[in-house]
Amino acid sequence: MKNKLFLIMLTMIIALLAACGTKDDAKEDAGSGSTPSEELPVLVMGTSADYPPFEFIDPTKSEEIIGFDIDLSNLIAEKLGYKIEVENIDFNGLIPAIQAGKLDFVLAGMSPTEERDEVVDFSIPYNETVQMVVTKKDSGIKTVEDLAGKTVGVQISSVQEELANELAETVDMKVESRNLIPEVIQELMTKRFDAAVIEDVVAENYTQRNKDLTYFPIVVEEIDTKAAVFPEGSELKEKFDKAINELIEEGKIDELREKWFVVEAE
Repeated sequence: MKNKLFLIMLTMIIALLAACGTKDDAKEDAGSGSTPSEELPVLVMGTSADYPPFEFIDPTKSEEIIGFDIDLSNLIAEKLGYKIEVENIDFNGLIPAIQAGKLDFVLAGMSPTEERDEVVDFSIPYNETVQMVVTKKDSGIKTVEDLAGKTVGVQISSVQEELANELAETVDMKVESRNLIPEVIQELMTKRFDAAVIEDVVAENYTQRNKDLTYFPIVVEEIDTKAAVFPEGSELKEKFDKAINELIEEGKIDELREKWFVVEAE
């Protein structure tokens, strides 16, 4: 009887010790703070969150940056096995930030140009766009030629700034730049600017929300495109090119266009 009682007690002690060991192991695992998502490498993305619907903040909902480019970056990251950390930087500071090694890439509705291509690399295009002249409906401006003698606003360091300066070589107009698109729109609404050069989908967003505004296209020889931006020689370019091609073939980018580019009047 004593031997049997001893064996029962020994079995209970071993079971108790095993249970304690399991709890300790569980605590250690929980304390490590590691999950599959947290183990993914992080890419720092630069953007300028003043450019709806590509990237912007809707303060009525949250302080989170949302938009077409944000969703696109997450789709690419999912394909390539990364997490994205977004840095909000003024548009004219994005390329300097890449050159300084502060960013892994940029998605900011940025168009490849010869000048930019000298200092950074671009992915294949993920969108095409048309440039618009935005005016107040009562401005009397209906053609590019009507801009003669007028003040035209643009975002600094943008392709629109470059285009407006090219137009100013043949049309006697004054070009003024502002850091952010909302600043350009504000100057237009208060009539400090007579017009502004803004790309189509962005222009549509603003005109739908400001019934005093209208726009018309600028005819150019080369189609304007949007692309991701990388430091020169970055290995990410080839990976992004492949991911963007796959997203185009899968119809995912068309789905993003339907989500973000269809603007409903308020």
